[in-house]
Amino acid sequence: MTLLLGLPGCGKTTFLQTLAGKHDPSLKVSGEISYNGYKLSEFVPQKTSAYINQYDLHISDMAVRETIDFSARCQGIGSRADILKELSRREKFLGIIPEPDLNTYMKAISVEGLKRTLQTDYILKILGLDSCGDTIVGDAMSRGISGGEKKRLTIGEMMVGPTIAFFMDEISTGLDSSTTFQIVTCLQQLAHVIGATILISLLQPTPETFDLFDDIILMDEGKIVYNGPKSDVQEFFEYCGFKCPPRKGLADFLLEVLSQKDQAQYWFHRDQPHSYVSTDKFIAAFKEFHAGQRLNEELYAPFKIAEDHKNALSFNIYSFEKWELFKACLTREWLLTKRNSFLYMFRSAQLVSLSLIVVTLFIRTQMKIDEFHARKYMACLFFGLLRILTSGVPELALTSSRLGIFYKQRDLYFYPAWAYSIPSAILRIPFSFLDTFIWTSLIYFGVGYSPEPERFFRQLFIQFLLHQVGTSIFRLIAVVIQTPPVAAIFCQFTVMATLLSSGFIVPLPSMPSWIKWCFWISPLSHTDIGISVNEFLSPRWQKVSSLNETLGHRALLKRGLNFNKSSYWISVSTLIGMWVLANIGFTLALSYSKPPGTGRSRAIVSHKRFSYLKRKEDLSNSMQDDQLQGAHTTTEVTRMVLPFVPVTLSFDNVHYFVDTPKKFQVPNKKLHLLQDISGAFRPGVLTALMGSSGAGKTTLMDVLSGRKTGGYIEGDIRVGGYPKVREAYARVFGYCEQTDVHSPQITVKESVMYSAWLRLPAEIPKHIRLEFMKEVLQLIELDEIKDALVGTCGVSGISTEQRKRLTIAVELVSNPSIIFMDEPTTGLDARAAAVVMRVVKNIVSTKRTVVCTIHQPSIDIFEAFNEIILMKRGGQIIYFGELGQNSCNLIEYFEGIQGVSKIKENYNPATWMLEVTNPFVEAELGVDFAHLYKESHLYQRNKKLVNELRAPTQGLEELHFTTHFSQNRWEQFKTCLWKQHLSYWRNPTYNLGRLILAMVSSLLYGALLWNKGQKVDKDQDLFNIMGSVYVFTISIGASNLLSILPIVTSQRTIIYRERFAGMYPSKAHSLAQVIIEIPYIFLEATLFLIISYPAVNLYESTYKVSWYFYDIFCTLLNYKYMGMAIASLSSTYQMASICGSFCITVVNLFSGFLIPQPMLPKWWVWFYWIIPTSWTLRGLITSQYGDINREIIAFGKRKTITAFLKSHYGFKHEDLLLTAILLLAYPIFFASVFTYFTAKLNFQRR
Repeated sequence: MTLLLGLPGCGKTTFLQTLAGKHDPSLKVSGEISYNGYKLSEFVPQKTSAYINQYDLHISDMAVRETIDFSARCQGIGSRADILKELSRREKFLGIIPEPDLNTYMKAISVEGLKRTLQTDYILKILGLDSCGDTIVGDAMSRGISGGEKKRLTIGEMMVGPTIAFFMDEISTGLDSSTTFQIVTCLQQLAHVIGATILISLLQPTPETFDLFDDIILMDEGKIVYNGPKSDVQEFFEYCGFKCPPRKGLADFLLEVLSQKDQAQYWFHRDQPHSYVSTDKFIAAFKEFHAGQRLNEELYAPFKIAEDHKNALSFNIYSFEKWELFKACLTREWLLTKRNSFLYMFRSAQLVSLSLIVVTLFIRTQMKIDEFHARKYMACLFFGLLRILTSGVPELALTSSRLGIFYKQRDLYFYPAWAYSIPSAILRIPFSFLDTFIWTSLIYFGVGYSPEPERFFRQLFIQFLLHQVGTSIFRLIAVVIQTPPVAAIFCQFTVMATLLSSGFIVPLPSMPSWIKWCFWISPLSHTDIGISVNEFLSPRWQKVSSLNETLGHRALLKRGLNFNKSSYWISVSTLIGMWVLANIGFTLALSYSKPPGTGRSRAIVSHKRFSYLKRKEDLSNSMQDDQLQGAHTTTEVTRMVLPFVPVTLSFDNVHYFVDTPKKFQVPNKKLHLLQDISGAFRPGVLTALMGSSGAGKTTLMDVLSGRKTGGYIEGDIRVGGYPKVREAYARVFGYCEQTDVHSPQITVKESVMYSAWLRLPAEIPKHIRLEFMKEVLQLIELDEIKDALVGTCGVSGISTEQRKRLTIAVELVSNPSIIFMDEPTTGLDARAAAVVMRVVKNIVSTKRTVVCTIHQPSIDIFEAFNEIILMKRGGQIIYFGELGQNSCNLIEYFEGIQGVSKIKENYNPATWMLEVTNPFVEAELGVDFAHLYKESHLYQRNKKLVNELRAPTQGLEELHFTTHFSQNRWEQFKTCLWKQHLSYWRNPTYNLGRLILAMVSSLLYGALLWNKGQKVDKDQDLFNIMGSVYVFTISIGASNLLSILPIVTSQRTIIYRERFAGMYPSKAHSLAQVIIEIPYIFLEATLFLIISYPAVNLYESTYKVSWYFYDIFCTLLNYKYMGMAIASLSSTYQMASICGSFCITVVNLFSGFLIPQPMLPKWWVWFYWIIPTSWTLRGLITSQYGDINREIIAFGKRKTITAFLKSHYGFKHEDLLLTAILLLAYPIFFASVFTYFTAKLNFQRR
């Protein structure tokens, strides 16, 4: 078993991926990698080995056990049958009788086709996940398992398979040292007993964990410095002149000796001056070292390939027959469908309500069989098709949310892409049928279509096919585009193009000849043909009109749909073909598309800044040792000069309960997560909060900080002896969360500046704020990358370690009195963790109250703390007190408990403490550490301390501020607007996408109505213009609505964090987001105006041009703010997408195009007047044609355009002033709704 060590950015991840055959295809690889003498091209390395990513990607709606069960099914439950058979043959030949328990276990995990096996339970047990096996994984917005448990789940997901070659990337992130030790011990046994090949990259391995490894690979600058036995590594560096001091972890030493800043302290030839030893010099020394020479001999010795070596490799891409993989994916998809059943029920409820609205609009008592009402029948049919087509839009959100997990499992060869795509398609069939059945059943007889049963079923069938085609197309778009905002824009462009080419908006005879081919590739046009022929060729429409044509034939002829009965089945066949093609495209896209952000994360800086940093780095590399030492010292100096009030936080008898999730049906009504927690945090005292994963450390911090959004809290929490008031507490409190949540489009410096501007008191002058901010950047050692974009974790931007330090800087710059840090060293290597802890010690030295949760500290880091609160699973304290010199107080307390083993010499006290208090030891000793603590003198002393601190400190008044926030409303708004401006300006995928859509749409609009704006001679000309305006305003508006949904929902975690931090009221952020949209909407409207207006040849007057622009601008603004309002009322992006699609459908129905206002039933006219799109069309058409008195032929009679608009649509030119007012009122209304509900609702569950 080999340990891989290296400083951040040295290439560990790329090295592991390359060895596992999973490197980025764009990378050029030279040299040769072989397994048992076989080259990578001669077998399937992805199945022979298992690469365990450092990022935890899991489906949040699945439980822990379900996740591992699915992985086991895909990787090969029962694939060990051939191995077991061979093993049994050899045992029989050698006369070996296997142990009964082991024999039973091997047989149990070799049975094929099981959904759950003993192997899953075994993995859950050894990883300590058995207690949370039925808990959902959760995510940033929903409560689930802890971060450490997610990391163990990531490991277990791969360990459950039959693979015996593992490449594990930073698997200890988020785990306590005891759990890490247990997992690595298990892996060591795997390596030694069954001969597994294991290479593990670890951050901050404790000496005990380090000692478990056999070999070490040390990397730096993309090169291997040392690769050999662990026992020789210390000798090698002594050979180079560097020695590891006592009580220093060897792993920490190996990393720091490569660092230019830390190397000098380990130079032990005091009689000789130290000069920096570069990576290349170490490599050259290793080649001369005996371990290096031995390695070179082994590499060049020919490998003797035996048959056993071949049997250890995998030559098949997948572990099982594809049918079994398909069944596994189908089962999982059905499980997720059930978990999201509320979404489908919600959609069904929306559908029923919309169906009732349509029935009452087109009610059969109002519909007659004549030429005039044929248009209403067609309008109702077309609206139904439009609703069915767009009902698949929520698939964008659902598909996009699961792409990350799919790409991970696809690249691990869990299953082929079709095994994922076909279940997705199959399980949408029942919902498609239910959707269309509810719609058709309610609409068909309510509206009064042809009463023949076969025509009902034909309409149902062709609408079902359209639903399937639409859903498949939107799934395809989600995979091809990948970015949700851009996918939403492209989705609406697809809908718009489909609508325009359908033959209803602009009839086929009226289309320009060069664009008629679009009619034949539109799924909507084929469905319209089939459904119209089905209705209008029925017996009741065969009555002959005055023009010697049947009513049905004449109705079809006017729309250019005069096809025969066989056209229905041609349309059905075409739709089936489109559905097949869309699903094939979906499968191919899944097979060949790359995950977003493929490749390693990297900081994004300008070229100018990069050149400056490069010059600075070169200069730094040439510095002498004394200069380096001096530079190192200055980072430790602190000048925290801003005044603050030191405060004490005490808590007594704190309990926290949550309701048991109903879906898992746990008998108890409430879960008791924190039990009788008492303690205190004091100024100038650095307190560690420790315990195994899931012990309740983060929960306790959330409760004490007031960040819990659910559950029930009991107990007394006081600040400075006074009851905690959250509003005042937020002003003196900083919380560094475990998940580093930052805006990706702003730089490191801007992130810190944003926090400083909003959280420092208003009376502090600007220049002092700037100096303080610079000091914090230097203190946290971020000044070198201050101009780098933060980026998205794992995709782009700064590294994990830099992101962690940025989180601390953002809180520290607020000059808090109390700081909570949730696992500040998680995800960092030993040197980076030392840097962070040096910063933390500097903060404590300013007499601030600092509390850190920490998982696997080295001896140096652990003994940097003054006090420790140790918790066990179940949320109970088992130790609270001072550590003492060399942790003597802690050691004395636990060694005083009968049966607890003594600590070994030079053993890490943190590791020993977690080992002797883990649940297995507790059960073995038959004691309850929480009960022993409550009976100890230490507990009584702590209770006395808490009681003393509950009384107000003499001379310290209760926390009170004259204002709720540090800054006034105007400053808050300006700062939020500044940040929004930077975020939008640096988000071209979103903003450029919508501008391109506006440009392409206006070109298409202009081409469709080229030079027809003033050529209005008959009613159909006006209908064409009205229809085109309707489609383009609705489509671009809908694009703006849907594309803003992922933007708003993704910013929630940032808003919640900043709101809890007391940066601003939600209104300031919401108003800034509202205002920042205006210039981009203005640009969209301008593009549409300057392209479409002259192309269509509308009337050339300043008045009409201004009206046209004003109407388009207000309409786009209205849709954008409507989308924001919907997002503020929806718990998830998926829910917002469903609600958004429903709203778009409703405003389409009542816009006045499908049913003009005078023809609406009197009970629905009021709704027409409150729908914003009705005023959009009224304004656009009336401003252009409402004052034109030229006569046209309308329904066989001559009328002026003004009179026709008034009689048919109810449009009056004198209503334009009211229209202008309402067009502006709607965006203001929806912006107000967004602002209000963003402040009032919190969908985060903590």
